[in-house]
Amino acid sequence: MAEENETHQGTGTNSEHREDRTDAGFEAGAEQHGENRSGLFKRIKMFKLKEFLTWQLVKTMAMGQGLAALICGTAITSQYLASEHQVDAPMLQSFLNYALLCLTYTTMLIFRKGRDGNILQILRRRWWKYVLLGLVDVEANYAVVKAYQYTTLTSIQLLDSFVIPILMILSWCLLKTRYKPVHYVAVCICLLGVGAMVGADLLTGRDQGSASNILLGDGLVLVSASLYAVSNVCQEYTVKSLGRVEFLGMMGLFGTLINGAQMLILERENIANILWNWRVGLLFSSYGLCMYTLYSCMPIVVKITSATSVNLSLLSADIFGLFCGLFLFHYTFSGLYIMSLVMIIIGFVTFNALPTPSDPPDTPDPSDAVSVVTWEESGNENPAPVFKNDITKNGIATFLLL
Repeated sequence: MAEENETHQGTGTNSEHREDRTDAGFEAGAEQHGENRSGLFKRIKMFKLKEFLTWQLVKTMAMGQGLAALICGTAITSQYLASEHQVDAPMLQSFLNYALLCLTYTTMLIFRKGRDGNILQILRRRWWKYVLLGLVDVEANYAVVKAYQYTTLTSIQLLDSFVIPILMILSWCLLKTRYKPVHYVAVCICLLGVGAMVGADLLTGRDQGSASNILLGDGLVLVSASLYAVSNVCQEYTVKSLGRVEFLGMMGLFGTLINGAQMLILERENIANILWNWRVGLLFSSYGLCMYTLYSCMPIVVKITSATSVNLSLLSADIFGLFCGLFLFHYTFSGLYIMSLVMIIIGFVTFNALPTPSDPPDTPDPSDAVSVVTWEESGNENPAPVFKNDITKNGIATFLLL
């Protein structure tokens, strides 16, 4: 009996200890939950709209929507050429843009003075890189235009947004950009806006174009999105490290050569069949000017933000085109278009509200230091950042000048 009493007493003591630990755990969890709630309320109370909507953010948003309006202009002129004048010469349209870039920015490189800023030195060191970049850009434009002949507009709008995740992956791997959770949420909001736009197209019965070979057309859109992502990442790196003029000058030079050769091979008959008049000439000129302005201004926005941010803003170009189509092509209106535009703008603003930091650079080698001095001597508009540790070392300036 004594042993049984001791056993019951021990069991009761253990039960009391477990209950005490359970109560303590509940109390600790309740305290932590209360602290989290109080911290959340404190952050909400401390939130100030003026600190969020800075002048830099407003300027970035305005510039991004300006780029979207330029793409809308290219879409409208292309549709008029195709529907009203039966013109099928996308390479000729792109050739005007590359030729204008070559006439302005390549000419600027020719007359640039300096040991490394001169066009001959650029070609001698990096010509093959710009050949590949020009080829990627030309084929990206050609693939997406060609896709309209095989697949539906809905597929193109959905799959073309595939450029965003590819850009983020390439920026993470190549540019060492590190995104925060809010950036992923912002991208999801923008993509939901694209989904709302596609849903509106389906509900209003908007003309979906050809569907002769959907598999081929969808594949061309994905190829185009991948090539655009590669081109935009290379553009961001080049503009931020070597300068906007060099990028546009080399793009104009090699884009003109590659696009011109491809145009002569693939579009000779189509160009010969064009019935030229002042309206066709005006549409071609308007398309070329819109593309030229887009290519000239896009590096400025990329330098301020990033290639991913710019492409998020360009998602609203289809919405602007739809609004113009209400008056020009008699599209049917849907409230989902407004919702789509609002969602894309909210996602874009959210993405740019917080910076996307990069990993700290590794210890610079002498070649990096030499490039800093040579680009500064040549008058480059965007020299690479000078490392403070190199400046403080004794004798490093003499080494840089050798």
